Amino acid sequence: MINRLLYPFCLVMAIALVSCGTPERKPAGAIVQSEKQKFMVDTITSATDTAVGALKNPWGMAFLPDGRLLVTEREGNIRIVKDGKLLKEKIEGVPPVYAHGQGGLLDIQLHPDFDKNGWIYLSYAKQVADSGGTVIARAKLEGNKLTNLEELFQALPLTSSEVHFGSRIAFDGKGYMFFTCGERGKKENAQDLSNHLGKVLRLHDDGKVPSDNPFVSTIGARSEIWSYGHRSLQGLYYDKETGTLWEHEHGPRGGDELNIVEKGKNYGWPVITYGINYDSTIITDLKEKEGMEQPVRYWVPSIAPCGLTMVTSDKYPHWKGNLLVGALAHQLVARVEIADKKFVKEERLLEKIGRVRCVTQSPDGYLYIAMENPGKIVRLVPME
Repeated sequence: MINRLLYPFCLVMAIALVSCGTPERKPAGAIVQSEKQKFMVDTITSATDTAVGALKNPWGMAFLPDGRLLVTEREGNIRIVKDGKLLKEKIEGVPPVYAHGQGGLLDIQLHPDFDKNGWIYLSYAKQVADSGGTVIARAKLEGNKLTNLEELFQALPLTSSEVHFGSRIAFDGKGYMFFTCGERGKKENAQDLSNHLGKVLRLHDDGKVPSDNPFVSTIGARSEIWSYGHRSLQGLYYDKETGTLWEHEHGPRGGDELNIVEKGKNYGWPVITYGINYDSTIITDLKEKEGMEQPVRYWVPSIAPCGLTMVTSDKYPHWKGNLLVGALAHQLVARVEIADKKFVKEERLLEKIGRVRCVTQSPDGYLYIAMENPGKIVRLVPME
């Protein structure tokens, strides 16, 4: 334990190291002076919460109006954080999930009118025989139990692949729901309109297909498709102020992308990419092609982006309008500045904090970050 007399000195040294961009792991309660915002890292839950069972592979977070935080664990549980503490009690009635490779219980989102209708939406991998696929479902919460479960969507075709299930959910507040499905490790799926894989999809919030979806009248195409040519999509955010749908996805070795997703457009995978195969062989010589969209930002080498939000809170005045991108491989949060829908600059925050799986903003305006292995949730508390 640090001697009380030495504590101020240690704190000053920690701030100095952070300011110099050190990759050292930040201790709980560390004060960070970033380029534009000073903040403290407040640990909500950590691997030391053994009395209630530490978080295992947290994937998605959603805040209830009563202040409780619901956290999905990939193996199939929904945990509860109440008054800043992780509870031993779990949400009951969660549907069985296909906890296979990268599959399992993934995202969780509340309907924009949750106060009126009580719907909670889940994305998860579901097993069918020896295969599985991404499902979107909704349910209501009675006490601490899910009820009235409705399966709204099943991605097809099913496959035994262990990778690239997706899946994030975002609402536009106008009755529509967007969600993502990865191409399940088969490149060709992303360009094939006859399947749901490697796509951003759009439905009414009750699961019905909108009549103005881009491929409703295309013979052989899946009517749920909104955009295609994606790889492994693990970040989705709808900016209601500008009507912009932001998405990010993993490239292979290099070529992670941040995209603005628009109706009917082709985002190129695997015809164009800034990445190469994991064995260093070339996927394609093309980085751009007519009729295929360019990313707003791409990363070489890969950071393995996961989790995406936009800072809209007045609590972080110097970050307002910035995107925050979690990173698995580089174990950090990237703050991305955008102007007129174009990339301006990036600042890397909290390097080596852990494999960041989810980044979200609470209703009261604070930023929360979930890491996996070990499971941990922190809150960023602005200091000025």
